[in-house]
Amino acid sequence: MHAMVLHAPGQTLRLEERADPSPGAGEVRLRVQACAVCRTDLHVVDGELPSTRFPIVPGHEIVGIVDRLGAEVTGLHLGQRVGVPWLAHTCGDCAFCRLGRENLCDTPLFTGHGRDGGFATHVVAQAAFCLPLELPGDAVHLAPLLCAGLIGWRALRMAGDDATSLGLYGFGAAAHLIAQVAHHQGRRTYAFTRPGDTRAQAFARSLGATWAGGSDESPPEPLDAAIIFAPVGALVPPALRAVRKGGRVVCGGIHMSDIPSFPYRLLWEERQLLSVANLTRADAAEFLRFAASVPLQVRTTTYPLARTNDALADLRAGKLEGVAVLVP
Repeated sequence: MHAMVLHAPGQTLRLEERADPSPGAGEVRLRVQACAVCRTDLHVVDGELPSTRFPIVPGHEIVGIVDRLGAEVTGLHLGQRVGVPWLAHTCGDCAFCRLGRENLCDTPLFTGHGRDGGFATHVVAQAAFCLPLELPGDAVHLAPLLCAGLIGWRALRMAGDDATSLGLYGFGAAAHLIAQVAHHQGRRTYAFTRPGDTRAQAFARSLGATWAGGSDESPPEPLDAAIIFAPVGALVPPALRAVRKGGRVVCGGIHMSDIPSFPYRLLWEERQLLSVANLTRADAAEFLRFAASVPLQVRTTTYPLARTNDALADLRAGKLEGVAVLVP
């Protein structure tokens, strides 16, 4: 097999040849068809996430075909197409797992962080955390659903069913999917991009956004809720300023730059500031059922595995419209 390997934070990934992995008990091996590139992968590369294992193969939006079964695997079969998301393992025994909040497990493992991910031709995953993919569509366009879609879905749920006017700060991989979900649900969406990014603003309007402007602008009406997908802490105060009394601001990323101080009056009147952490398998099943019934436009740019560093650089520079996807 071949894999793009990160040996230390801040380094470029190296294309390496490895022996084909063998799945252990309860595991499956997948032949990777596609793996989307996520901003979380940049945080892994930059060393911004604690407890990352090195060397590591990043990538956690994987679509692959089961080509080998480990012992004791039930429910999956050879030749089956499955997805592998960020959440790779939970203990099943801590207080959070027992409450059905496995996204907050005390001793989790994450794909492309604590165990090798999908920037490779093959990957081994715990069978219980693989997601059967029965949706129509090719692997390239399904891969972004496995993080951008899943985390966006969880963030949208946290924004609340009563959020009919919704702000989206940062119009990238997750926002371009969730804008379509929100539009289908009858919500009004307001897209905030980097100031002056008229291309991203036009992209947002093409996907149903009611309004699109710079993050330094105010929306034309008070928002019921806002989701911040950009990893920029400085967006929290303007987002709080944009939401109505009792409104919610949801931080949808795994990492964010420091939030600057702001006057308490921005939070007062029962506004809420929330964060999203990881996902549950129940979230995944719910979102994939939705995506099967409401086809989403998934905008992608493909890269061969050997050009993984280019894909990461383009994501970092904001050059992408939609999602970068690696095709081994």
